[in-house]
Amino acid sequence: MSDPARSGILQPDPGRGTATWRDDGPPPDLPRPRGLAGWWRVIRRGVPAVLILLIGVLLILPLRGAERLIHGARRPWTGPHVQVVCRLVLLAIGLRWRREGQPLTGPGAVVANHSSWLDILTMNAAMPVFFVSKAEVRGWPGINILTAVTNTHFVVRDPKFARQQALEFAARVRAGHRLLFFPEGTSTDGRRVLPFKPTLFQGFLDPELPDGLAIQPMSVSYHAPDGCDSRFYGWWADMALADHLLGVLSAPVQGHVVVRLGEPIPVAGQTRKTLALKTRDAVAAGFDFADEKG
Repeated sequence: MSDPARSGILQPDPGRGTATWRDDGPPPDLPRPRGLAGWWRVIRRGVPAVLILLIGVLLILPLRGAERLIHGARRPWTGPHVQVVCRLVLLAIGLRWRREGQPLTGPGAVVANHSSWLDILTMNAAMPVFFVSKAEVRGWPGINILTAVTNTHFVVRDPKFARQQALEFAARVRAGHRLLFFPEGTSTDGRRVLPFKPTLFQGFLDPELPDGLAIQPMSVSYHAPDGCDSRFYGWWADMALADHLLGVLSAPVQGHVVVRLGEPIPVAGQTRKTLALKTRDAVAAGFDFADEKG
């Protein structure tokens, strides 16, 4: 199976090939805003969420300027700022969440399963992170603003840029940035954790990285509203972002999400294959599998 376009933080899975998990069935029908009550839920959730994001973007610009003057490449202020903004947006849309476990304290990165565009909010709410995304996302209208203000780390899948990108990755880790990777290489329906791609772990083995480097597994489990398909929050296949967004905002009652932070896994002595296997097992162990439909 080939998915050459799928490594972005906001890219659904087009679903190619046969005999894959996508054969479980097509995406569920999303609820549509119905009548005044449905559209009122969209407005009362969506408008505050947009206002919070706009205010957050306006505040982060001068904050980042002052931060750069005082702290250089470090991000001790804007990371927590984005975290607060994401928590407020989740509050506005009514999606309850909780974090279990503690963020790693030493040098390292984070790997997680990928289910939805909501990952941007839920993962940042749990801990300050900087997403790793394919370079094409930099040009997407609207999304490019969010990736710019959240200091997303862009990568190009081209071997001739591998060394340069490894050095950039090492510099950000030394600056204390928590880069977050999606080693599945795709988004899912939110009911499973796919195998991790070993090639994505090559950057963790670069000699320029600090000693004591560790990778923290993050497991994000979405629980649908009562009576809804268990895949309600998953965003994959050919699902349109606008339709999925309206479906989430118009739900009479929201579900909840659990973010579990596992024990960091030291990189020393590992290969990219062993790192892929160990981190995938750790993410799967913390994931709430929900195979039944509501």
